[in-house]
Amino acid sequence: MLTVNNLAKIYGSSCSHCLELTGPAHKSNVCPRCGSVVACANISFQVDKGEIFGLVGESGSGKSTLVRCLYFDEEATGGEARLAPYQDGRVNMLAVSAQQKRFIRNHLMGMVYQYPHLGLKMYFSCGGNIAEKLLDAGFRHVGRMRERAAELLQRTEVPPGRMDDLPATFSGGMQQRVQIAKALANSPPLLLLDEVTTGLDVSVQARVLDLIRSLQQEMQLAVVVVSHDLGVIRLLSGRTAVMKNGQMVEVGLTDQILEDPQQPYTQLLVSSQL
Repeated sequence: MLTVNNLAKIYGSSCSHCLELTGPAHKSNVCPRCGSVVACANISFQVDKGEIFGLVGESGSGKSTLVRCLYFDEEATGGEARLAPYQDGRVNMLAVSAQQKRFIRNHLMGMVYQYPHLGLKMYFSCGGNIAEKLLDAGFRHVGRMRERAAELLQRTEVPPGRMDDLPATFSGGMQQRVQIAKALANSPPLLLLDEVTTGLDVSVQARVLDLIRSLQQEMQLAVVVVSHDLGVIRLLSGRTAVMKNGQMVEVGLTDQILEDPQQPYTQLLVSSQL
């Protein structure tokens, strides 16, 4: 479904030494020559249809920047990303025009952000937020958009009777569920989740995670889930990549990585959360 090769994102002027003088081996992602921040470098992985791929690492490891580049919130500095439903996976979507990026984002992807205000307009109604995504995906019939919004809210455990309420009046957990409904409005083959349970109560986290897992299985979505919480990664993902200083230090089956980590950083990360 998704193939990423050598994706990189550098903040700053950058120089020819940025990639060789940063990363886990240098214990920093700041280039000592030019001062640029290498948020991501040499990132390569593949996600199959119906698979959940996890990205885990400490704050500042580059995992959120990676998904923002895939969703075009950030412009990647280099590398390739190919999505199977777009041009049969033959075209690097990071290099296409802004118009084509909007098409991919609006028709083929959904995104759930860590902070609901990034994915929702808090003073638009819930139905209006979902309708915005539907309009971007080509819907024009108001009645059908309201039907779709009511269906999605019901599936994400938000009372359809609150469709005309503002997300600003909802709890954090309900705001996340509205954001999930919006992300799924265009029936995307790829869903990106960025720290979706951070800041939620434990009981609310469990309900949100159960909802994501059931919807993913029902719709056979390919999902990339970002989290610093190994419990979330263990529950959701089949394969996981561990990131440190902008690079992947270990990739493998989630159970294998959590039960028998091979890299020193992964061992430290796992032991710190036991």
